[in-house]
Formats: sequence, C-alpha cells, structure tokens
Amino acid sequence: MNNPLLDFSGAPRFDIVTPEHVSPAISSLLDEGRALVETLTSQPGEPTWENFVQPLSDMTDRLGRAWGVVRHLHSVLDLPPWREAYNAMLPEVTRFFAELGQSAALFAGYKALAARPDFAAWPRARRKVIEDAVRDFRLSGAELPEADKPRFQAIQEELAGLSAKFSENLLDATNAWHEDFANPEALAGLPADTIANAKAVAEKAGVAGYRLTLQGPCVMAVLRQADDRGLRERVWRANATRASEFSAEIGHPEWDNGPLIARILTLREEAARLLGYPNHASVSLVPKMAGSPGEVIEFLLDLARRARPSAERDLAELREFAAGTLGIADLQPWDMGYAAEKLRQARYDFSEEALRQYFPEHKVLDGLFGVVGRLYDVTIRPDTAPVWHPDVRYFTLTRDGKDIGHFYLDPYARDTKRGGAWMDEARSLRETAAGRETPIAYLVCNASPPADGRPALYSFDQVITLFHEAGHGLHHLLTRVAEPGVSGINGVEWDAVELPSQFMENFCWEWEVLRNMTAHAETGAPLPRELFDRVLAAKNFHAGLGMLRQVEFALFDMRLHSEFNPAADDVMALLRQVRDEVAVIHPPAWQRFPNAFSHIFAGGYSAGYFSYHWAEVLSADAYSAFEEAAEKTGSVLDRATGERFMQEVLGVGGSRPALESFTAFRGRPPKPDALLRHHGMITA
Repeated sequence: MNNPLLDFSGAPRFDIVTPEHVSPAISSLLDEGRALVETLTSQPGEPTWENFVQPLSDMTDRLGRAWGVVRHLHSVLDLPPWREAYNAMLPEVTRFFAELGQSAALFAGYKALAARPDFAAWPRARRKVIEDAVRDFRLSGAELPEADKPRFQAIQEELAGLSAKFSENLLDATNAWHEDFANPEALAGLPADTIANAKAVAEKAGVAGYRLTLQGPCVMAVLRQADDRGLRERVWRANATRASEFSAEIGHPEWDNGPLIARILTLREEAARLLGYPNHASVSLVPKMAGSPGEVIEFLLDLARRARPSAERDLAELREFAAGTLGIADLQPWDMGYAAEKLRQARYDFSEEALRQYFPEHKVLDGLFGVVGRLYDVTIRPDTAPVWHPDVRYFTLTRDGKDIGHFYLDPYARDTKRGGAWMDEARSLRETAAGRETPIAYLVCNASPPADGRPALYSFDQVITLFHEAGHGLHHLLTRVAEPGVSGINGVEWDAVELPSQFMENFCWEWEVLRNMTAHAETGAPLPRELFDRVLAAKNFHAGLGMLRQVEFALFDMRLHSEFNPAADDVMALLRQVRDEVAVIHPPAWQRFPNAFSHIFAGGYSAGYFSYHWAEVLSADAYSAFEEAAEKTGSVLDRATGERFMQEVLGVGGSRPALESFTAFRGRPPKPDALLRHHGMITA
C-alpha cells in the first residue's frame, strides 16, 4: 500500500516514485492478474459483462496505468536506474499480456458473449470492445495449436526487448556525439538561442566555450543556418550514421542497430507465419482501415506520381540557386536545408529565425488554448500535480463548469529524453464504483529550452508539432466513451489515429489564429499581417520534396514488412530500390537511415507509417468543413462545426469504425481533393 505505483487515487506520484518501486509493484499486479484470470475462467455459468469483462478490464487498467508510468519514465527520464528497472520487468509484462492473448478460456468467454442472442442490443461501445477483443485474441495466437503457443509467446517477449534496446542504442549514440568550439565565430549563422544553449551545454559538461550536440533542435539549426559547410557536413554525417556499424569507430559497436533490425524483421515474419499470414504487413493491417499491402503500396505510388513533377521542379530550382547564389555547385544532403532556407528568405523575404522571434512559448500556448476553447467550449487552466522534471507543467480542461481531463506538457529537449514528439495516455475515462475517473494525457515535445533569461522561442515547425500532439491529446481527453478499450485513442484504427492531430495543424495557417498567439521576443509586437502573408505564400515551398520524402519512408516500411526476405535480402539495398522508384534525392551510400527509424522498429508504426498520409486525406477533408463554414460565418473557429467534430469524431473514440465517424461528421466518404489543394497540387 506504500508503493506509489499502486496508488490509483489520482495522478501518478512522480514526486516519490523510484526505480526500486518498479519490481515489487509490477510483480504484485501480475500475480493479481494471473489469480483473477484463474478465477474468471473457472467460474460456473455463462460469462457476462459484469462478471467477466469488467473485472478483466479493471485488472488490466491497473496494470496498464502502473506500467505506463514506468514506460513513460523510460522515455523521458532515461537514467541508468530507470532503464534497468524498465528492462528488468519488460519481459515479465510482455509475457503476461502474451498469456492473456493466448488464453483459450478467455477467448472462449469473449466468443460466447459475441454469440449471445441479445448481443446486437448491447451499447455500441461494449459491442466494439467484444468485437475488438475477439479479433485481438486471434492476432495474439489464441487459436494456435498448443505446441506453437510457447514459441509465439517467446517471439513477443524478444521483440519487446529488441524494441527497447533499439531506442536505447539510438539515445546513447545521439548523446555520445558532440563538437566543442572555443569561440562563437565558428558558429556563424546560428540563431542566438542555439549559441546560448551551446554555451550552457558546455558549462554543464565542465568545458569552456560552446558545445554542439545531436539533440533535435541543435541539428535542425545547424543544417538550416550554419554558414560553415564543413560543420554542416559533420553534423549531418554524425546524425545519419547514429546507432550503426560506424558506432564501432567511437568504441561502441554494441550501439549498432543493424543486427537488431535483422532480428526484429525475422521474428515479425515468423510470428506472422505462425498466425497463418504471409507477412507481418498483412497482420498489421487487420485492425486498420487499409485492406492489403498492395492497396497501401498503390496509394503511396499514386501520391508519388502526383508529387514528383513538383518535387523535380523544387530540386532543380534549389540546385540552380545553390550554384548561382551560394557558390555550391555540387549540392549535397548537408546543403539542402541551408540552401532551402536561403532560397526561402530570398523568395519570400523572411527567415525561419526572424519568424521564430514572434513565437514565445507563453503566447503559443495561449493561442493553442484559445483555439481549443473556441472550437469545443473548453477552458484550459494551469493546475498542480507531481511531475518528473522541473520543466514539466500540468493543466486541467473544464467544460460546463466540470473538470473533464488533464494533461502534462513536457516541452523541451534534454539528454535523458528520446527524440521526436508524442502523446501518450496516463489514464483513460472510466466509471468506477467510486465515481468517474477523468482522462489524463502526456504531451511530449523536443523544442529548444529557454536560454540567457529569455523565454523559449518556438520555430514555426515546433508550433505545428505542438498543435499536432495537442490534437492527439484532445482525442483522448474529449472522449465521451467510458469503456477504456474504446475510449479516446483506444480502439481507433491506426491509419485513422492521426486524423485529429493532423487536423489541428491546419489552424496554424490561419491569420485569425496566429494574430492572437504572437509577440516579438524583443518588442512585444504581434506578427505583422504582411509577414504572415509571406509565410502563407511559402506554405507549399518544396511541398513536393516533402511529400516524396514521406512516401519514401512509408513505401520502405510497407515493402520491408511485405516483400522483404530477412534471411536473404539487404535492408539498405531495399531502401535504395525504393529511392530509385520514388525519390529525387539520393543520399550517400553510407547513410544509415533505417538504424534511426524508431517509428517502425520501436514506436508501433511497423507496416503503418503510411497512416500519416492515409489519415492526412481524412484530416484535410475534415478541415475543409471548417473552411466551408468560414465562408458563411467568417471564421474557421466555427463553434457549431467544432461541436459536430467533437461529437462525431473526437467524442466517440474507437467505439465505432473511423470511416463511420468521418462520414457521420462530413456527410459523405472522404475525398483526396482537399489534401492535394492544401499541398498546392490542385487548385480549388
């Protein structure tokens, strides 16, 4: 009772939880879970929701919440004690859920519930929970011959460990690289806050001068703005070869993710064949909207065909500009961001750095919260709860005078935190004997921290990222469904889960939104309208190159998991084949992009990276409803349309198919026209 991981009375106890709490708490929950399964599967009579599903849901919720805290801290506070505690219990947790998924007795109970004569009259959310469970039991190996179940379970345990190790190798390799400079002249072109942060990092390390690292904000600043071409090349090369065989050159061959990739692919294929599927992609697509790997590949190739003419024009003009204006005759990957930024400045008369001065963090948050308030009649206020780092803040959402949800915001990059940005759940909406438990979410970004006493300034890309993750958070927090299995983001098809997040990005391009969320860091002046107009004109600057890059990643992922033979084929060779087919930019042969592709090897997006584009069709079409409303009301922040979106999409979570939710909101199936229009590939 004194273990904070076993305290489910409120928000997680980040103030007192330690790695020493992990093993006792998780072990006791696993023991309770196994005892409950034994009770449920041996009780007489027919299973019901109350005597079968609800107890099992309560048990897995408690385990999920406790383990979720440990998993979260492994991502945002990856110190050796937390890493050891997480890795020690990961096999046990994976084994337990594998046992659940393979339990013939539990599977029989769910099938019996689905076969009840009155099942069709059950509430929609409960029916979806049962239907999803029957599907997931099959995908977890419940129908396997008993002789095959131990092997399938062993595969799941090994895959969980390999995914964790992939992330750890990438973080360690990222943190290992740095370059020190005695004076700031060597950093010419870099923003003032990047230089200030480099000085702070050096001071923390006990060295004089300035230290550049491979933390995301630093890499982006160097590649876009450093005048020293040699520096750009060194940073690009270090970033492009992280966690690869090149780690041996710095004395850490154990950080090479190459062998892990080969093993992960081999195990995924073996698991798929045990289940009776030809490949991992076919298994991955069962709970998604897309029907087959071939359908996804054709979708991606169609996007590539549409984007390629634009991408070819983008690249030709960039090469011409680099040669004629910058004196770079042989444009290399480490020159691309720099040349693009200089061309953007020349064409649209603004720089990313100048634009960033208008986005201090407090104004960005005020703007985001204002959008949420206008659309959904929700108020977001600062609140208090234990946090895992001083930079973390806690907020509460209220509607109609009632608290409806809460979220943590962890905004800045640091060396104990994995890269990228994500949303995760700490608690789902549910009804308990003690009353309703409101949902709690984590919103995690990797923006540049404050420096030299100035507030944190967000690049425009970081503003968009924050809105994106907030969209995921709202999907979780605004749900009306109190069955955890289909509440919020749970139960939503993976290729539709990006709909609410990508939808929110659109508001970053609206003047009525931006004019209320900007204040120059020095003068306090709002973003001038004429500068916004130039930013808007540049919105689709190199959109063709951007789309082809994402198609390249998605096509590589799908072919890797549907056509690749791990025993005979070469991962880099496949990537080169994909690039030959769809790309216009070809990096050096020594680049090791797959070794850092954590989305598909450690982040749940295996054979699912295409979902960003798939969901973008949905999100652009959904946003077009707000554009249509603006033609009548004068505002995209239309309350009536926002209410419909909340009721038909965000509020229903995974309680019904995503296509059904979209159609209920839009009044018709999705069309790609809005996506192509937003990318400047067709006109309205």
